[in-house]
Amino acid sequence: MEFETLCLHADDNKKDEWGTLSMPICQSATFVHKGVDVESEYSYSRLSNPTRKHLENTVAKLENGYKAFAFSSGMTAITTSMLLIKPNEHIIATNDLYGGALRLFKNVCEINGIEIDFVDTSNIDDVKKLIKKNTKAIYIETPSNPLMQVTDIKAISKLAHEYNILVYVDNTFLTPYFQNPINLGADIVIHSGTKFLGGHNDTLAGFVVCSNEDLASKVLYYSKTIGGQLSPFDSFLIERGIKTLPIRMDRINENAKALVEYLKEEPKIKKIYYVGLNPSDVIKKQARGFGGMISIEVESESLAKKILKDVKVFQYAESLGGVDSLITYPMLQTHADVPKEEREKRGINERFLRISVGIENIKDLILDLKQAINE
Repeated sequence: MEFETLCLHADDNKKDEWGTLSMPICQSATFVHKGVDVESEYSYSRLSNPTRKHLENTVAKLENGYKAFAFSSGMTAITTSMLLIKPNEHIIATNDLYGGALRLFKNVCEINGIEIDFVDTSNIDDVKKLIKKNTKAIYIETPSNPLMQVTDIKAISKLAHEYNILVYVDNTFLTPYFQNPINLGADIVIHSGTKFLGGHNDTLAGFVVCSNEDLASKVLYYSKTIGGQLSPFDSFLIERGIKTLPIRMDRINENAKALVEYLKEEPKIKKIYYVGLNPSDVIKKQARGFGGMISIEVESESLAKKILKDVKVFQYAESLGGVDSLITYPMLQTHADVPKEEREKRGINERFLRISVGIENIKDLILDLKQAINE
């Protein structure tokens, strides 16, 4: 089956007596056992729920994984997956990460005895220098948030597996429509399903996709132990969003490329971060599209604030990946908890904005930015 078809029919094992075309919302916390000696597939929704299972089967197939687990948010997914790492073990992580992941790593994982080194994972030699006897995992975002660094997943996976090290890839920005990390050697794929998978800014979700049975059995144990699974209703919403994922991603990808062409000619835009701008051989090799995430640095703090105040089609909001185009101010929002010196060293300053391109008509998006910048 091709990807577009899988988004609708990846898990057609939803047989029920009514012949429902859309997977029903099984809003039940508990299930009646069929007998004392009869094994039941469902007993309690924290362990398994038909609606959530249907969604998990779909996501696993889209990512070519062994099994997927759906959680109540992207951060719950990351937190649960981090339970695979024990105290006194070591992680190497991309130095440009979503602020919530940075907060988790620095204020929870490190405090609980996990060693973490942050590095530009696009430089494989720098990554190799950090490998130690107790290194357990390499955690990467590619493209990274918000500087759009691209890491070679295949090269990192080859290096990691030589040392029996796990590779985590956050694939939120490109989605399985444009990039499949497990095909490139990754062991675990993370998604904030809130973003492009759901696609409508109406629910929170997160996913952990495991490449093999051993990892899946461990994540299953931790997930049922600490909870945090996605509710049946939210599972239904994400499943519905996935049905239109290819159409949305094609339009978003097309809009982003056109918007960057305008931004290149706008003199008040001093820097553009976009993986499709002079794309590297790595991104062309491992991805089928460039996605809809763009970061820019404008000429002044006052202009950045003017843009946020004056946009009319774009919305000033802290998220990404939906049908609506959004602009975020990372220094006050996604990366507010990152120390100022560290943030500014990476270029996330008072002139820095992050754009999530939606599906509106591109003419309206360009005209909106033009008037916000220049009028």
